[in-house]
Amino acid sequence: MTTFIMLTRVSPEAIRSPHAVEILERQAMSAVRAECPQVEWLHSWAVLGPYDYVDVFRAPDVETATKVATLVRIAGHATTEVWAATEWPKFKEMVRELPEVSGLITTAA
Repeated sequence: MTTFIMLTRVSPEAIRSPHAVEILERQAMSAVRAECPQVEWLHSWAVLGPYDYVDVFRAPDVETATKVATLVRIAGHATTEVWAATEWPKFKEMVRELPEVSGLITTAA
C-alpha cells in the first residue's frame, strides 16, 4: 500500500454553522468507506494556513487515492490535493541503494 497526503480546503459556502463541519466529515467518510473499503486512514489534522485539513491515508494505488480525493471533493464540498509520500526511513534506504553518479559535487554533512 502507498501512503498519500491529502490537503483539503472546504468551500466557505458549505460551512454555515459549526455543526456543518461534522456533517460534511460524516458524509465524506461514509462515501470513502463505501467506495474504497481497502483504504486505511492514518491521521487527520485541522490546520492553519491555505488548507483546512491534512489527512494521511494508505491506498493500494493512485486510482484509489484519486477516488478518495474525488469523494471528499463531492461529499465535503471541498478542493483537494493528493501527494504520494514515502516514509523517511524507507526513503533513506532507497537513497542508499542508488548508484553513484560521476560529476556530482558532494559535501559532507
